[in-house]
Amino acid sequence: MPKRVDHEERRAQIAEALIRVAGRRGLHAVGMRDVAAEAGVSLRLVQYYFETKEKLLFHGLRHLTDRFTARVGARLAAAGPSPGARATAEALLLASLPTDEESRTFHLLYSSYAILSVTDGALAAQPFIDNPDAAEDALAGLLGQAQAAGLADPEADARTEAISLLAMAAGMGTGILVGQRSPESAAAVLRHHLDRFFTTAGAPRAEPDPA
Repeated sequence: MPKRVDHEERRAQIAEALIRVAGRRGLHAVGMRDVAAEAGVSLRLVQYYFETKEKLLFHGLRHLTDRFTARVGARLAAAGPSPGARATAEALLLASLPTDEESRTFHLLYSSYAILSVTDGALAAQPFIDNPDAAEDALAGLLGQAQAAGLADPEADARTEAISLLAMAAGMGTGILVGQRSPESAAAVLRHHLDRFFTTAGAPRAEPDPA
């Protein structure tokens, strides 16, 4: 009997090849022929599954995003069965920093795709995340939960804090890529701002001395 082809497995194989090539050469320099050679399959097969380079890039970024989600999950699992809002927020933010080869590739390709889509209409027509506000919503929800539980500054705006923290993580991630700062210093800055938002041991912030 002929071997049954697992189409999802084949698509994942090609997506992994795209990620490897793009991580080495940059997203802008990757062609379908390069991906086919990296995956050890024919160009015709890559075209069969993805039709266009834009659809291939879209699928590759979705695949990379799924791996990022798994990284966050692994950090949370390491934090214990009930990590709490503070540890969960920290896991989400620190997982986005390019601290190893996989996270470096994620940050590089995610940023490259966003930049290329500004001037490439075909790429812009292939949104690489279903909900662009998903991370913002998740983080704002965590911060809001902490406020409701009396574990964080009740006067702060959770949405604004979430936007600020995510923008900070993205900017420092780029700084790590170009050698401007170390992963350790970037993580320390994020923890500093989380500490500023979260109160110590659930106690409310002290009122300023009127004097």
